[in-house]
Amino acid sequence: MAGPVAGVDEAGRGPLAGPVVAAAVILRPERPVEGLDDSKKLGADRREALAVEIRSNALVWSVAWADPAEIDALNILAATMLAMRRAILGLAIVPRGVLVDGNRLPDLQLKDRRVEGEAIVGGDAKVPAISAASIIAKTTRDRIMVHMDRLYPDYEFARHKGYCTEIHRARLEKYGPCEQHRRSFAPVRLAG
Repeated sequence: MAGPVAGVDEAGRGPLAGPVVAAAVILRPERPVEGLDDSKKLGADRREALAVEIRSNALVWSVAWADPAEIDALNILAATMLAMRRAILGLAIVPRGVLVDGNRLPDLQLKDRRVEGEAIVGGDAKVPAISAASIIAKTTRDRIMVHMDRLYPDYEFARHKGYCTEIHRARLEKYGPCEQHRRSFAPVRLAG
């Protein structure tokens, strides 16, 4: 695939609360970022350090999301594809190609032309640009959930980032869902 090529990945498909966040990154071949990997394989401190380096060294990068209301209206897969499309459209440079982690591609009709795309299962561990997107998406989503914790302190979002942990289920049972919860997800639906 002739460049520039954007790597795209998401964070937050599984949680009960918060947005699904996608990132698109076009790396500069002459400024490689060492230590890129699937964000889930990296510790929080390492992810944050790499995120700073990616933002500094990438040619362009973009982050976008679909909020809980969109997730409930569309379903999580369609909302994920929407967030990915928004991230790609948010790039200051229209890529010639897009490499996406997973087995599906978002709509790649961008502005006045269709962009070539390839879905790569496990791409976040194999393709540096996808790894970079994975790290940007994860660190952005984590920051959003820390902010949500300040707005909705009863749920302890900073602690579990909206995932279905024991403490989150207990808080959900005690307080019921807030507007950041995905009401179409069974544990939230049953609690509210």
